[in-house]
Amino acid sequence: MNNTVGAPGVQGAAVPPARGPVPLSPEHQHAMRFYGPDIARDPVSLYEEMRRRFGPVAPILLDGDIPAWFVLGYRELHHVTGRPEWFARDCRRWNMWDHIDDDWPLMPYVMWTPSVMFAEGAEHQRRAGAIGDALDATDRADLRVLCQQVADGLIDQFAGDGEADLVSQYAHHIPAGVIARLYGLPAQEVPDMVRDILISLDVTADAGAAHQRVQDRMRRIVGERRAHPRDDVPSRLLLHPAGLTDDEVVIDLLVIMSAAQAPTGNWIGNTLRLMLMDDDFSLTLQGGRSSSGEALNEVLWKNTPTQNFIGRWAVQACELGGRHIKRGDLLVLGLAAANCDPRLNTGDLGIYGTNRAQMSFGHGEHGCPFPAPETAEVIARTAVETLLDRLPDVRMAVPSDRLRWRPSVWMRGLYELPARFSPIVGQGRGTGQGRRLG
Repeated sequence: MNNTVGAPGVQGAAVPPARGPVPLSPEHQHAMRFYGPDIARDPVSLYEEMRRRFGPVAPILLDGDIPAWFVLGYRELHHVTGRPEWFARDCRRWNMWDHIDDDWPLMPYVMWTPSVMFAEGAEHQRRAGAIGDALDATDRADLRVLCQQVADGLIDQFAGDGEADLVSQYAHHIPAGVIARLYGLPAQEVPDMVRDILISLDVTADAGAAHQRVQDRMRRIVGERRAHPRDDVPSRLLLHPAGLTDDEVVIDLLVIMSAAQAPTGNWIGNTLRLMLMDDDFSLTLQGGRSSSGEALNEVLWKNTPTQNFIGRWAVQACELGGRHIKRGDLLVLGLAAANCDPRLNTGDLGIYGTNRAQMSFGHGEHGCPFPAPETAEVIARTAVETLLDRLPDVRMAVPSDRLRWRPSVWMRGLYELPARFSPIVGQGRGTGQGRRLG
């Protein structure tokens, strides 16, 4: 799960006040504005136009006409993410801080926090290694059972209705529900925790208060596990040889949660859309002649949840894709654009179902660390397969061209995915199989 933001609401380094107009290099005089209501309407066409006009590295202007570089070539993106000594994660290197206000819309993406997100070198290895070990200690079979329990519980809530929004009632609730249980949250607290996580990651007036409640729960859990360890992720982080402090564990638990929620929820939703929209694909999946794994992989290539990611900062002046990058310049990683780089086109359409070389989880030191991609896939695959198993005749309730994508260049996900199916009486496999009506 490639994370898209740091822990929302956590205070980081002080940001200086804005000071005058933003200076633009000659290459940015004709840059494309990477914001506005229409920019995310047709991302494939957008990336094609940028590639045609600028090549594999494009000058762009972020909100407020802040200059940055958009890396949309697969080879160039692989180079940037694989060379931390040239393109680093610590945002305090940015040469534009003097022109950024406290309320800049993209501040959550660039605000420094003392988390694994912005750590580098040995410090990053210490923090990321502890997170990887804590997640890896979860038995895969147990994880699948847990995911199925969460999915079943959600399906039980709407199975008798004959209709549901598979985004708001299903896909977006599963990652937070699973992670909350991996954190050892008491069952009665999970619904409130999931609700606060969803609110905290949305752009509403309630987001700040919701995030504060999530943060308070994390601090309470860490305090309890420090005194009485259990077999869960927070306890493993606290007991890890890396010697993480309580504050480090709290903020990294928040990062894991936010990094898992939106990308994995949208991955599930986008995959269900693909299956319900494409009758042939849906039939092969339900008939056992293909696999949900192939559908999930195709979505990562064609409709990856994390479209673009801020980012990397140039450690020193260099050249990339024919562009002159200055020290401290911001590079935006075009993950979706790199996945559709025409230089990757081999003419084999099967690549999307089986080839896992897409850049959706990033790459290199700051790519999504093992076993997080595997954990995300277990969650997403179990969610898809459980829904098909429980509601085998599920179908889209509206034409596919009426589905609305959220207007973001950063994440790719639907507002809703209305579906219909034959209603089922009973509470499902949790207390015995439900009985189909009619």
